[in-house]
Amino acid sequence: MKKRRVLRLLLEFVKNFLRNRHITITIDDYMMMKRSVNINISQDFSLSSILYLFYNVNLLKACDDIRLRTSFTNFINDINILIYEKFMKRNCRVFSEIYDKCKQWSKMHNIKFSKTKHKLIHFTRIFKWFNMNVNIKLIKHQINSKSDIRILRVQLNFKLKWVIYMYHVEVKLIIKQKIMQIIIKFTWDSSMMTRKQIYFAMMCSLFSHEVIIWYMSQRMKNHWKDLNVKLRSVQEKALQQIIDVYHVTSTKTLQIEINTTLINIHL
Repeated sequence: MKKRRVLRLLLEFVKNFLRNRHITITIDDYMMMKRSVNINISQDFSLSSILYLFYNVNLLKACDDIRLRTSFTNFINDINILIYEKFMKRNCRVFSEIYDKCKQWSKMHNIKFSKTKHKLIHFTRIFKWFNMNVNIKLIKHQINSKSDIRILRVQLNFKLKWVIYMYHVEVKLIIKQKIMQIIIKFTWDSSMMTRKQIYFAMMCSLFSHEVIIWYMSQRMKNHWKDLNVKLRSVQEKALQQIIDVYHVTSTKTLQIEINTTLINIHL
């Protein structure tokens, strides 16, 4: 924080926050004497994430190099390096160079990177022109390229298409459907209004999650057509659960009965 020229007042505040910490445990009428504690700051504290940004700022500088055509995104200890060039082997070579800088920083601060969490993905629109299986070899460790990865809550596909989102939404919907079925089954004498509330809380909220990315991002008729078929199928099963009807009942009848719109109109 001194290196970043933070105000002395804030420096003193952080010092006082980090040192001379004490704890007192009270059980019924018994109160333990105050004891000093020397523990790491939990990630639950909002201040800890801010302090971590100051802590690893030099690491981020190593990842951001205009000369090597690299940039980064960072959220606390989740760091993603983007290398943009036309040749994948060159990108892998640059990554190895950046990684060496990161290793120097880790030795200085006595920190270890989790090798199991290293992920590699190549992005291209014309994937047939390139070898998408180019891997990176580090010291005693090889990172194999993947077809899709998750960065925080965003799913990224190597073709730069958002179809992968639909897959993850579909998996979650199947799980939610089963949970909804159990809730309705064990909610005695539940009214239509209650069941409808369960549907909107569990299913519609998931449909609407990140919709701007996986549904609205590709304004192509075929893209929407395929998605709508899958989504309507899931919606139909959910509506059948709510009013407990035969599987042959048409979707239109279910929607009129429950007074809900088609999922593609909702989205």
